[in-house]
Amino acid sequence: MAKKNKTIITCAVTGAIHTPTMSDALPYTYDDIATQAVAAAEAGASILHLHARNPKDGSPSVDTEDFQAFLPRVKQATDAVVNISTGGSLTLSIQDRIKPAKTFSPEMCSMNMGSMNFAFHPLAGRFKEWKFDWEKDYVESSEGNIFRNTFRDIREAAETLAPHDIKFEHECYDVGHLYNLKFCMDLGLFKAPVFIQFIFGILGGIGPEVDNLVFMKRTADRLFGDDYRWSVLGAGGAQMPLAATASQMGGNVRVGLEDSLFIQRGKLAENNAQQVAKIRHIVEELGAEVATPDEAREILGLKGGDRVNF
Repeated sequence: MAKKNKTIITCAVTGAIHTPTMSDALPYTYDDIATQAVAAAEAGASILHLHARNPKDGSPSVDTEDFQAFLPRVKQATDAVVNISTGGSLTLSIQDRIKPAKTFSPEMCSMNMGSMNFAFHPLAGRFKEWKFDWEKDYVESSEGNIFRNTFRDIREAAETLAPHDIKFEHECYDVGHLYNLKFCMDLGLFKAPVFIQFIFGILGGIGPEVDNLVFMKRTADRLFGDDYRWSVLGAGGAQMPLAATASQMGGNVRVGLEDSLFIQRGKLAENNAQQVAKIRHIVEELGAEVATPDEAREILGLKGGDRVNF
């Protein structure tokens, strides 16, 4: 009988899109980020995708001091794989964005595979009052954002982080990003098997339809053959439906308050662990098994938690 693949659950704990006004559950203090990350791991997440925030007002941060305040606590309390974002700001340079990964040498970090319009300004119309002064302008101004990830940026990030033996979560927001990744692999910037995060439902990227998931998966099969592993991130209301579909297609899944603030339509999630527990229940009820952190390390070929710098 063939060995069945395990499903890796990634939890993206806080991100850089949502703001404190949008949900009281969104963690932004050091304590809340650490506590929710650990709880998500205990609920079944084998990978924790982490951003930092200013603990005073919840604004996105790439300052290494803000990461240092919670990374050791997460590592001490859980065996989960830590994945540090390199996309923590839509306006900073790639040099600034990769500094946390360069400093802390995690097992994984994200890598956006192309420049794009990356907007969430329609969210501004849902709120009349804001907890902090920065929030409204931050959300509204995303209408003018170009999230820069040029081939030079990608090469610089890959070459700078290569000595750290970090596995990238290649975030692909549209089919062209898959071709960008193939081009970079042909140049020798990334080694197989690569880990691809198919992302659906971000304004500026591909829409959250199952047809698009099938199309992205079929394209990746053609480009990479057996040289890749994959996961699905559905933004907003697409989170659980697309994750459930991906798990049945043999893929891995990502949930978390970075990607959706809700646990079901019209109801805010209480925390990250609630989302992890829900997708774990769905995955297991549909007959799949959830990977442990060490199983995730084996599947993705990670260097191990003993080789990080935190």
